[in-house]
Amino acid sequence: MEKKNTMKIFTGSSNRGLAKEIADYVNLNLGKCVLERFSDGEIHFYIDESVRGQDVFVIQAGVYEANFHLMELFIMLDAFKRASAKRITAVVPYYAYARQDWKERPRVSISSRLVADLMEAAGANRVLTMDLHSPQIQGFFSVPVDNLMAAPVLSDYIRKLGLKDLTIVSPDAGGVGRARWFAKRVEAKLAIIDKRRPAPNVAHVLHVIGSVENRDVVILDDMVDTAGTLVQSVESLKNEGARRIFAACTHPVLSGNAIQRIEDSDLEKLIATNSLPLDDKKQNSDKIETLSVAELFGEAIKRIHTGSSVSSLFN
Repeated sequence: MEKKNTMKIFTGSSNRGLAKEIADYVNLNLGKCVLERFSDGEIHFYIDESVRGQDVFVIQAGVYEANFHLMELFIMLDAFKRASAKRITAVVPYYAYARQDWKERPRVSISSRLVADLMEAAGANRVLTMDLHSPQIQGFFSVPVDNLMAAPVLSDYIRKLGLKDLTIVSPDAGGVGRARWFAKRVEAKLAIIDKRRPAPNVAHVLHVIGSVENRDVVILDDMVDTAGTLVQSVESLKNEGARRIFAACTHPVLSGNAIQRIEDSDLEKLIATNSLPLDDKKQNSDKIETLSVAELFGEAIKRIHTGSSVSSLFN
């Protein structure tokens, strides 16, 4: 008797392209479900096949309309819990509200902890994500969390560029650990940009720590949002004598006038993953290169399902 497959993959509306790539990698069709919106904006979701006793993976990123997509995720998780799925893993390529992970001033919410609490309350037994803005967010959960790294995908591409006298640049002190690990992987030097952030989405670059003169540089960050910090960093590096300037990030949020800022800057190319979907305008930019992380997520899903080690994927 043929053994029945006990794993199913479903997706919300945030990044169907990546979800389809992941499903193809694990040789499965996406699960049958229906997502609808009532005229007043409420979300209606139902599962169109049995998931009783199944190992279910729900792919959804909190992107652009973050509040809507998070609510969509919570409703989906709740539906699978009530449909008696054996285990439910929330696959969240981009974790919304990750930047609000501490009280930078009195009387504010730690919103990333709230999202973690809601995800668990909705029914998530496990979380699979990528490059959390702060790795400590894993501690907000009482269920297992696998925080994948896009560095292997990004570093392989950067090696192929054949850059000379390469320096990896951290855009702030908080990203030094990430940049140092990446620099070691691509055998490059390390530099740091000293900046101050007086308000959300506002940053002032002060100076560059480390030598970048007559060197090719790659600014490494977990995300690029408005691109204000990125463009200021490019200007500072250019003033310090950097030769060719690239940037690499996991999450291309690119909100507001980010695309135009990048196009008008001296940045040669922004290398990003498809953890977030890029609309036609972003895809048509000659300065943005998108790399797929579907294989990385697909391999992690297969290992979680079979109980194999996921930690080797971090190397």
